[in-house]
Amino acid sequence: MSEDVTYEVSEGIATLTLNRPERMNTISGPMLDELTRLLVRAGEDRDVRVIVLTGTGRAFCAGLDLNAATKGEGIGSSSATFGATIDLRNTPPTVLHALDKPVIAALNGSAAGYGMDMALGCDIRVMAADAKLAAAFVKRGVLPESGGTWFLPRMLGWAKAAEIIFTGRTLGAEDCLKEGLVNEVVPTGEVASRARAIALEIAANAPMAVQGAKRLMRMGLDESFDTHVQHVYLQLLPLFQSADFKEGMASFLEKRPATFTGR
Repeated sequence: MSEDVTYEVSEGIATLTLNRPERMNTISGPMLDELTRLLVRAGEDRDVRVIVLTGTGRAFCAGLDLNAATKGEGIGSSSATFGATIDLRNTPPTVLHALDKPVIAALNGSAAGYGMDMALGCDIRVMAADAKLAAAFVKRGVLPESGGTWFLPRMLGWAKAAEIIFTGRTLGAEDCLKEGLVNEVVPTGEVASRARAIALEIAANAPMAVQGAKRLMRMGLDESFDTHVQHVYLQLLPLFQSADFKEGMASFLEKRPATFTGR
């Protein structure tokens, strides 16, 4: 197994760490495959309730490995094969988007290009004060290839998204916070602990309810209100029959913390 992406589970939290610090955690072809595999693994593991995605070293992810591409190797090189040989259902952005479990991006450093799109694909983002988001796609002759053209207009509105994408602008942490692209900005050394604190808070809740809520939020992006209400009702029916629902009600009445089992 590659060490370019590491995987650790503790207290219901799966931590996936991009681990190429000498290359600013730029993404290689094998890393894409490994990241997909580990995201699927975390999604299927009943012991995992929350996923944290982060990086090693001074960058979260500086995008695709352009050094390899310029040498005729890897993603974006002239030797790379595209089209029918790539199953877009099994790439990190689509797998990440399909996960029902909450995903927190712990932005230990800057995220550029593919790394920025990957961060935007997470549900919650905690960002180091000295980190940046760089939408540098058009400056490299490409477009946001991993979800940015879908995420940014929904997060910021058309005009602001157009400004950032068309100019290839780099945003500092405070700008990201102001625009609502990140949830919190914290000192660099506190990113991991703050992300984990949020993850633990989420993991303490009923996992089926949390995952159902995320699933419905995602569905609601493309549904009418009436259709969405029907889906909410259908999601509630099995939850009412769950042991976690009974535990949630009992703990409230008994004024004690709940202990949820995911059943």
